[in-house]
Amino acid sequence: MNFNHEKMRKTSFKYLPKILLGLIPIIFFVIFYFLPVSAIFTRAIELASNQIKLDQLIPRIWQPLRFSVWQAFLSTFFTALLGIPAAYIFARFKFPGKSLMRIITTIPFIMPTVVVAAGFNAFIGPNGWLNVFLMKIFNLGDPPIAIINTLAAIILAHVFYNTTVFIRVIGGAWAQLDRKLEYASGSLGASRIKTFLKITLPLLRPAFISAFLLVFLFDFTSFAVILMLGGPGFATLEVEIYTQALHLLNLPMAGLLSGIQLIFTLLLTSIYSWTNHGRIFQLTARDPNEVEKKPDSLIEKLMIISIILLLSVILILPLLSLVIRSFTQINSISAEGEHLDFQFTLQYYQHLFVNERQSIFYVPPVTAIQNSFVIGLITVIFALLLGYLASRTLSMNTKFVRIYDALLMLPLGTSAVTLGLGFLLVFNKPPIDVRSFPLLIPIAHTLVGLPFVIRIIQPALVSIPEMYTQSAALLGASPWKIWLNIELPILSRAFVSAGIFAFTISIGEFGATTFLSRPDLPTIPIAIYRYLSQPGVMNYGQAMAMATILMVICAMAIFLVERLRLPGISDF
Repeated sequence: MNFNHEKMRKTSFKYLPKILLGLIPIIFFVIFYFLPVSAIFTRAIELASNQIKLDQLIPRIWQPLRFSVWQAFLSTFFTALLGIPAAYIFARFKFPGKSLMRIITTIPFIMPTVVVAAGFNAFIGPNGWLNVFLMKIFNLGDPPIAIINTLAAIILAHVFYNTTVFIRVIGGAWAQLDRKLEYASGSLGASRIKTFLKITLPLLRPAFISAFLLVFLFDFTSFAVILMLGGPGFATLEVEIYTQALHLLNLPMAGLLSGIQLIFTLLLTSIYSWTNHGRIFQLTARDPNEVEKKPDSLIEKLMIISIILLLSVILILPLLSLVIRSFTQINSISAEGEHLDFQFTLQYYQHLFVNERQSIFYVPPVTAIQNSFVIGLITVIFALLLGYLASRTLSMNTKFVRIYDALLMLPLGTSAVTLGLGFLLVFNKPPIDVRSFPLLIPIAHTLVGLPFVIRIIQPALVSIPEMYTQSAALLGASPWKIWLNIELPILSRAFVSAGIFAFTISIGEFGATTFLSRPDLPTIPIAIYRYLSQPGVMNYGQAMAMATILMVICAMAIFLVERLRLPGISDF
């Protein structure tokens, strides 16, 4: 009995430093997550108990809630139609250009939603390449494709944005599945369909559920895509929160909508976390050579070609249209606009540095780029520090860890717009004031990116054998030397990957930044949205130029993660 008590006491002392360090992320969360979220619920309760009649309140809530669920359901369904077959061919077949296609399919997920919206605008918008091409071929005066500001544009952008989730989550699990099970089923006379339904699907069910829930969650909390491609006729909870808070200045109503959305997203996040936790016990990592093969039959070859072509059209053309449009000036050379002249130009990039109207309130777009870089670097510092401390606590083998992990994953189920509104409600007076405290934007970005950072660093930290640190300690090395000479070299690749993810998430974040950015300190996504919201060829061209710059930054980041084989989205 005394022995067990002594053992428990030693174990408690062993974990004490990690627990104390783990309190730092918790304090950060209490101040910058739980206080803003509680303020939102307080406003929601105030409005619910106000004199507003329930029969007047319900329609104002039900309409955006219904559309949020409906568009998320449709978007998830159509994403699955493309994502599941794509996951299958990436998991089971070897084909030329597979590594390149894996990078291309990953780029949209990490791409800022503002760039996604701008890309589709450049591809299928009124001035997009597809409409321009059709107008030139058939001598039309008006764009024949009017898909912008429709539900179809929203769904198409969501398919573009989230297909990689199905490829990574389901494809990753499929690649770990032992093919001997399928061979055994086939040798016993079972058809491929029966084998899939009776063997493959039950083993992959957790991965399927995780992918569907994650994509539904991203679509449910979509903001920039709805705002920029849906137009005024469509409003999700996210867009309605933005409208009520910033346009109508109705903070109680915005708080009520945020509270309702928060309940839905936290429920979905809890189900996802439970499903994702169970997934790791069913499958084990396997050599790709055991599960991948070259396509043998004509049907397999046609299937791969068809899916790759479809992925290329949906994923590559919008981004390619964005780049080409930023270097092209389109002029009408007839009164009816039937004849168009295309000229290569650098003026959209050159005007990023010019104040044409000589306005004293003008903020050069290049300043927005600088702002985004500075905010991104600060976000990386915050996210890596908090992510490392949290990962050390999560490496403990105690019951406390699961609760701690659930708390740190809460921002994953909280929309950025809700966080921005919460910051606006709480931090409105000194010493922390939205109008004057410069670190609120990187703090909000840190909350958004922290779940990804933890999911990248924590597995790498757990993989370090204890005998390394124990041997160094026995030889007289201090904790600082152990960390510097043993842990840091092993964790360096994970730190690089996590830092890249935190940086790209920061420079592309739009939802929370719309609430927190000052007119004189815009970020790249804010500047892109301002230009797209204003009429004029020059404004549109500058939006395309800035979106191209942002896209190149994100593409370089994900290319670095993939080529260096750093931990990334596949580990999330």
